[in-house]
Formats: sequence, structure tokens, C-alpha cells
Amino acid sequence: MSELKYKRIVLKLSGEALAGEKGFGINPPVIKKIAEEIKDVYNQGIQIAVVVGGGNMWRGEAGAEMGMERSQADYIGMLSTVMNGLALQDNLETAGVPTRLQTSIEMKQIAEPYIRRKAVRHLEKGRIVIFSGGTGNPYFSTDTAAVLRAAEIDADAILMAKNGTDGIYSADPNKDKNAVKFDKLTQKQILDKGLNVMDSTASSLSMDNDIPLVVFNLNEPGNIKRVVEGQNIGTIVEGK
Repeated sequence: MSELKYKRIVLKLSGEALAGEKGFGINPPVIKKIAEEIKDVYNQGIQIAVVVGGGNMWRGEAGAEMGMERSQADYIGMLSTVMNGLALQDNLETAGVPTRLQTSIEMKQIAEPYIRRKAVRHLEKGRIVIFSGGTGNPYFSTDTAAVLRAAEIDADAILMAKNGTDGIYSADPNKDKNAVKFDKLTQKQILDKGLNVMDSTASSLSMDNDIPLVVFNLNEPGNIKRVVEGQNIGTIVEGK
């Protein structure tokens, strides 16, 4: 077995990644495939926490633009992440991986409330923990939630799994043929260059707590495992 670069990770999955090519809703074959990928990494003895987005169902900002009160729109988005978390938990459990779902907003009939010490204990006992509900506060993205949870559980890195993009580029590679891919960046360079990897709140929190970030393409089978083994794929963001 290869030497592992990270022992405890936070895997950030966008809602769109769970939707696959459909782009909307939950796509069972896609989630099953993602669960199998996560299981491969889990079998190497890695402690894995997962933060799921909700963009496959709802975006708070979009709701606010349509005239909804922003906080209300964001709460709908948080509930979307809980639905995604339940779907992923079911697929992981079916694949034989013990998994706990924790929510930042209490709904004890379907999931545990987020308790940091309990989450860490689950990881130490060899369970995957899914964090849903974002931070539990409106105006904060699930990217910010991923960085916050990574800091709280003392994760070695955040693995940001992108849907079809194999790293960070100087511009959108789908729109600009001259877009250049970066192999390595610092947190400050991301903010200075205005690269839309995460929102500025998430980037600042990541920089302040010096948490390494790896941006890679989820659609390439085996990529999560490659990142954990330290192979040079995607873009590594570390250092201030």
C-alpha cells in the first residue's frame, strides 16, 4: 500500500456532483459510484468526514434574487444538504461502510445533532461522518462549513471534489481556451487573483487556520484515492 499523505480528511462534495449529468436532483447511480470511491479510500484506513452541498436542489442566493427573504432561502438550501446527506449515508451503509449523519440544525428523528467531540469519536472508531446543514447559519456557504468543520476536527486537508474540473484555472477553461491551470497556490494568491475556488469567507477562514486544500476532478475514477496518496493531481492550495 502506498504511503498516505493525509490521515484525516474533509471531503467537500457539491450538490451538483450528486446530480451527475442531469444537473438537478439526486441521481442514484451517481451517488452509488461516489460511495464506492469513498469506500476505496476508507478501506485504506483514512478517517473521512464529508460535507455535502445542496446546489442540485436549491441555491439560497438564487431564491433571494427571486424576491425571497435571504435567510429563509438559505434555510431551504440547508435542508437540501440534509436530503443529500441522507442519500449518501444510505449508499455508504449499503456498501458496508458505517456512517453517521450529523446536522447543524437539530432534527433528531433523522440525524444526530452536530457535536464536535462526538464527530471526532466516530472518526476514531472507524466511521464516516457526514456533516449536513452547512454551518447552521444563513449567509454562509457549504464551502465555509467545510473549512469550519475541518478546523474543528483538526483535519489534515480539505479535498474539494469538483464536477468535471481538474483543478484551479486562471479563467473558466470551458469558456476561455487560454485559461492556465495552476498546480500549486497559496491561500493569499487565491484571494489576490480573485479565483473563484471558494467564496471569500471560506478562503479567509482556510488561510487563517492554515488548512491545505486540494481541488480535483471527481469524475475521474480513483481520484480521491490518488489525492490521499499524495499523487500530483488537481491543484494544491497551502501556505499563507
